[in-house]
Amino acid sequence: MTKDQIFEFFRRLADDNPEPETELEYGNAYQLVVAVALSAQATDVGVNKATRRLFAEVKTPQQMLELGEEGLKEHIKTIGLFNSKAKNVILLSQLLVDEYGGEVPDTREDLVRLPGVGRKTANVVLNCWFKQETFAVDTHILRVGNRTGLAKGKTPEKVEEKLEKRVPQPFRLHAHHWLILHGRYVCKARTPECWRCGQVDLCSFRKKVLEKPKGR
Repeated sequence: MTKDQIFEFFRRLADDNPEPETELEYGNAYQLVVAVALSAQATDVGVNKATRRLFAEVKTPQQMLELGEEGLKEHIKTIGLFNSKAKNVILLSQLLVDEYGGEVPDTREDLVRLPGVGRKTANVVLNCWFKQETFAVDTHILRVGNRTGLAKGKTPEKVEEKLEKRVPQPFRLHAHHWLILHGRYVCKARTPECWRCGQVDLCSFRKKVLEKPKGR
């Protein structure tokens, strides 16, 4: 994609959805950290179902510690890898209490110190809560970046690096949400729904599916 095409790509996404948001449900920065950590290899819908009762009861790291690992497991047992995730959530909650006064830090360096929090999770928290211009590259963004020609790379890190260089203002704050939603609902993994994509003329993907398959 050229610079002009990239600008137009995001302009159209912005016109369709001016204020995109994560589909994870949370009430504060701490709950966001927990929700994103739980969402690894799980759907946002599944995480939300598990956290609604949890977050009604637990709003701070200290409250999570009081709930305890076994209590947390009862809330999140429908989520994949819930045993290891519960352990990490308790550990990160302890670290937040011990070293950060129970507050979620606002730098990537501090966030990735938290057990179970990698670069992608840190970028989501920085973007959604602290309104920093970060690019949290998940499988959807990896796919969309490569398919469209927007940001090609074999790893999330490479795609993130390309997005940092190529996404222009005024689109940088919301770019990763637009790309996630586009990948989740239009540029799908198995069959991209190019027939209803508003950016199809800008996309460099050669195997476009321009007609809706019968029965869909």
